[in-house]
Amino acid sequence: MAVSLQTKYPLRPITNIPRSYRPSLIRVRVTCSVTTIKPQPNREKLVVEQHIVKPPLSNNHTLQSTKPQPNREKLVVEQRLASPPLSNDPTLKSTWTHRLWVAAGCTTLFVSLAKSVIGGFDSHLWLEPALAGYAGYILADLGSGVYHWAIDNYGDESTPVVGSQIEAFQGHHKWPWTITRRQFANNLHALAQVITFTVLPLDLAFNDPVFHGFVCTFAFCIMFSQQFHAWAHGTKSKLPPLVVALQDMGLLVSRRQHAEHHRAPYNNNYCIVSGAWNNVLDESKVFEALEMVFYFQLGVRPRSWSEPNSDWTEETEISNNQA
Repeated sequence: MAVSLQTKYPLRPITNIPRSYRPSLIRVRVTCSVTTIKPQPNREKLVVEQHIVKPPLSNNHTLQSTKPQPNREKLVVEQRLASPPLSNDPTLKSTWTHRLWVAAGCTTLFVSLAKSVIGGFDSHLWLEPALAGYAGYILADLGSGVYHWAIDNYGDESTPVVGSQIEAFQGHHKWPWTITRRQFANNLHALAQVITFTVLPLDLAFNDPVFHGFVCTFAFCIMFSQQFHAWAHGTKSKLPPLVVALQDMGLLVSRRQHAEHHRAPYNNNYCIVSGAWNNVLDESKVFEALEMVFYFQLGVRPRSWSEPNSDWTEETEISNNQA
């Protein structure tokens, strides 16, 4: 920063001046203070004050002691801080639209189940529909893991069709405990829409009891996988005893197993129905192999390869304590 020096006569070197009278150099003092702006709790205001002390000027070749007049400049920076949703956040509440979609999804599941049971009675088939249902249950866990891995690692909120789910899962990784505060229909309505549009045509087109034994079980597990997921984040004392028993038996994904998914390196235990496939997929490194294929073929890096920032990790640790 340049400081102009104005005199009546041409400037000439001045000698024989005591050191105590020599002009002082420009001094810059920067002070920072952080204050919270109210009433908006999630903003910080950074005020930077710059004091510029000018050296004393001389007139008629004489130096006079003058009190420096500092020039102050303030730089105000406002930063918005992301905050987790509160317990009474409307985004966690169920709406009538959510409830209608869940009711529609359950209706299509019931029709498929009825066709399987009634068809089994009429054709005296019991074992085949039951085995088909068991296959649907096993494959639903695998499907939940593959889908969970895909939206955890690829795409963003602008991705067509599934962008909102990708954004929701990323928010869930930052604040995992919020899933336990979502109301039932709010948590399931997105998958209920998919099930409704998928299973309804199958209900109308097919009557085979074996086919519907598979469809109703697979679709049920997929639609309610988010509820199984929420229970995996719950505390044992607050869960229904039946749910705890099913988790302990390995029929539903357990709390301990899913907790590993939210710890570094954040690239395992993706399955959220029963979790039966987690050990198989993780030990065989199936997802790591797929990530390498996508990287070398498409040049796309999965999010699990990047170190999560400290805030992301801190929120996870805090949420585990709160849950």
